[in-house]
Amino acid sequence: MKIKLGSLVIIICLLFIWNTAEAKDVENDYDLIVVGSDPEGIAAAVSGARNGLSTLLVDTRPEVGGLMTRGWLNTIDMNYKPNPYGPSTDILNKGIFLEFYNSVEGDSFDVITAQRAFNDLINNEKYLDLMLNVKEIEPIVSGSFSRSKIEGVRIKDEDGGTTALYSKTLIDATQDADIAAQAGVPFSVGQEDMGYVNRHVATTLVFKLSGVSESDWYKIRVALNTDVDPNTGANRVSAWGFGDIMKGFKFKNENLGVRGLNIGRQNDGSVLINALHIYNVNPLDFNGKEKAKHLARQELPKLVNYIGENIPGFSNAYLAGVAPELYVRESRHIYGEYRLTVYDVLGNKDFDDRIAFGSYPVDIQAMGREKRGTILGVPKQYAIPFRSLVPKKVDNMLVVGRSASFDSIAHGSARVIPVGMATGQAAGAAAAISIEENIDFRKMTEKGYIISKLQDRLTEQGMDLQPYKYDLSTSDHLTHEGLKFMLKHGLVSGGYSNNFNLDGTITVGKFYQLLGDLAKIYKMKLPESIEEFSPSDSKLTIDELDQFLPDDKSFLERWFEDLEVLEDIEDKEEEIARGMAFMLIKDYINWSK
Repeated sequence: MKIKLGSLVIIICLLFIWNTAEAKDVENDYDLIVVGSDPEGIAAAVSGARNGLSTLLVDTRPEVGGLMTRGWLNTIDMNYKPNPYGPSTDILNKGIFLEFYNSVEGDSFDVITAQRAFNDLINNEKYLDLMLNVKEIEPIVSGSFSRSKIEGVRIKDEDGGTTALYSKTLIDATQDADIAAQAGVPFSVGQEDMGYVNRHVATTLVFKLSGVSESDWYKIRVALNTDVDPNTGANRVSAWGFGDIMKGFKFKNENLGVRGLNIGRQNDGSVLINALHIYNVNPLDFNGKEKAKHLARQELPKLVNYIGENIPGFSNAYLAGVAPELYVRESRHIYGEYRLTVYDVLGNKDFDDRIAFGSYPVDIQAMGREKRGTILGVPKQYAIPFRSLVPKKVDNMLVVGRSASFDSIAHGSARVIPVGMATGQAAGAAAAISIEENIDFRKMTEKGYIISKLQDRLTEQGMDLQPYKYDLSTSDHLTHEGLKFMLKHGLVSGGYSNNFNLDGTITVGKFYQLLGDLAKIYKMKLPESIEEFSPSDSKLTIDELDQFLPDDKSFLERWFEDLEVLEDIEDKEEEIARGMAFMLIKDYINWSK
């Protein structure tokens, strides 16, 4: 019996040792791990540390700052509070973003200054550790596929060694939501959610020009501040415009294009230019991005020569370098507890669980030479709900930055860095409250008092999260549901003035172009008669609808039974206005389905 009992004890001890062989090393435990050192990740890590959390910020890059320091995006897409009396200078959100902004030269900045500002933010936090230059980062996940939980990350170094780092909470601040995707969070890519598979907005290679003197910069400012375009301008560090001049330049390669110049000054007298578009780049394909970068570098001298010959202030400019990384605007969009829509943005929607604000235009970049970019509209102010940071299916994690739970069109405004840094700060504070209250992020979204505590804490820590109310001018229009449907698919634009011209005319050709675009998305077969009349420039009327949709009279009869529809068409002498055409298309698509 003694031998058997002793053997049993040994076996039990061995089993215990085997089961805890990968036990958590206390030195490798954190309250919060933030993956990705872009500005959003830095804000999240600093926020977590300031809220008393032992925090690790980890990245595969050799330096922090991401898009700003590696992609050389040195001009900030600012978000200001609405001002009914003219241009505003009151910055939305404030908080950690404002700390950074006050540490650099202005809305354009020197990349070295930004690097220093980010390093200072990190180094000032005693609870914050930094780990850079790791080879790979992958999530440690427990639970089932339908509902899993992040436990930490596994780090692989350049020598092939692997280290497991565990945490109570994790924030994915990678540009592409890499950790969330690996953990099983559902997502769409590019414009899939609009119905366009494998369609991506342009990427950009930012380039540097030297040889631009103070007198040259003065010429740039005079040219842009005295032209007739209200959407161009320049100050002491930034310049934006020359779009009409740049239309005169064409690359021979169809995968390259150029738009108006966004120019940011550096302290050494050089300027960084964001203008070069590279099309048909899969943002999740590393080799594809490297090829795109190589192509742009090959063709860039031709563009620089054109700028020197045609743009004021650049006659002595020469190419002095390109950014280490491409500027990728869009990739994954996770599905969270709430997905921000374009109508939330343009409708200036507030949310009870607001944790950040945005006001930047809905800027849809070009997808090719024939698929030009556009401004869908400009919000006064909209809120980012906390639920948009909480991913579906995976617990213990928040996602911040451009890959948070935003529809692809809403992302055209919400992707900008000031909004991303605000969501990062909110996520760091939320991680602290989650630990303090012993409540997971998903349950936090259901508890109003917890959200209020989060908002109060963010306010105490420098953010401005006061509720507001601004309406969209079209919200009471008879055809606003049709407008919402067209906005969802990016098929209508109100420009900088939000003029959707709902009561204006629409041609037969435009009507059937829109209907044809949507038929492809919804895999519908349209009447053959449409092809015959689709090039027509005549105004859309009831009579023309009877000709062009002869097989669908039952639909038209039912549609015209709507009293409001009839009154609107009668008021316009049987002409179908643009907004009513949107309603007709929406109803026809739904009827056909």
